[in-house]
Amino acid sequence: MSAGQPHVVVVDDEADARAMIGDYLRLHGFDVAQCDGGRALRAHLAARQPDLIVLDLNMPEEDGLSIVRDLKARGTIPVIMLTATASPIDRVVGLELGADDYLSKPCELRELVARVRSVLRRAQGAPARPPEPPPAEAAPVRRIRFGTKWLEPDSLRLRDDDGLEQPLTRSEYDLLKAFADHPKRALTRERLLDLADARDPDAFDRAIDVRINRIRKKIEPDPANPRFIRTVRGLGYVFRPEGD
Repeated sequence: MSAGQPHVVVVDDEADARAMIGDYLRLHGFDVAQCDGGRALRAHLAARQPDLIVLDLNMPEEDGLSIVRDLKARGTIPVIMLTATASPIDRVVGLELGADDYLSKPCELRELVARVRSVLRRAQGAPARPPEPPPAEAAPVRRIRFGTKWLEPDSLRLRDDDGLEQPLTRSEYDLLKAFADHPKRALTRERLLDLADARDPDAFDRAIDVRINRIRKKIEPDPANPRFIRTVRGLGYVFRPEGD
C-alpha cells in the first residue's frame, strides 16, 4: 500500500457518477484518480500503480468483467465492482474472476468507503514472502496436502507435485488455511467467514460458495465431484485430507 494516502482509481463511463464517488472518497482521505473506461485505466496503470480500483461493470467501450479478467491476469490489485444490474450473474462471474467485493448501483457512499477500507486492510495484511535462505541453512518447507496440490503456509503458495505454482488470492489462501486447521470438521459458512477473517459489512455469505468453487478447480482431480472439500448439506463444508 502507498506510504501516504491510499491511491484509489474510480472507473466509470458516467461522468457524474465518477465525480460523485471520487469526491466522496477524497473527503474521506483517499488519493483518487478517475478513468472513463478500460483504455484510460491502462494508461493510468502504466504511470502509477493504485492500491485499489472501484470498477463499474456496465460500460459501453469495454465491459467491466473483461477489465477484471485482464487486471487479475496482470497482478493482484484489489477490485471492488459496481453493478446496476439486478441479476446476480455478473456479480458471481466477477467474484469468480477474482474481484474482491461488489456493490449494487446506486450505492450508499458510506458503505462504499467501509468496503474500500476493509479490502485495503485485507490487502495490507498479507504477509510478505520470506526471503529464500542460503542452501546450507535451508529449512524443511511446511506443506499440507490438498488434493492435487500442496499448500505452503509459510509462503502462501499452492504448488503441484512438480513444484509449479498455482496462483492464489488472499481470500482463497485464508479459506485453505481454515480448512487445514480444522480437518474432518464440518464448518458452516458463518464459521468459515470468521476463520478466514472475511467478514465485511453486510457480508455476502454466498460468496463463500463462489470461493470454494474456485478452490475446487485448483485442487480437486474432478471439481464437479469433489472429494477433498466436501459439501455438507444444510450446513457448509468439510475438508477430507484423504479424499474419502
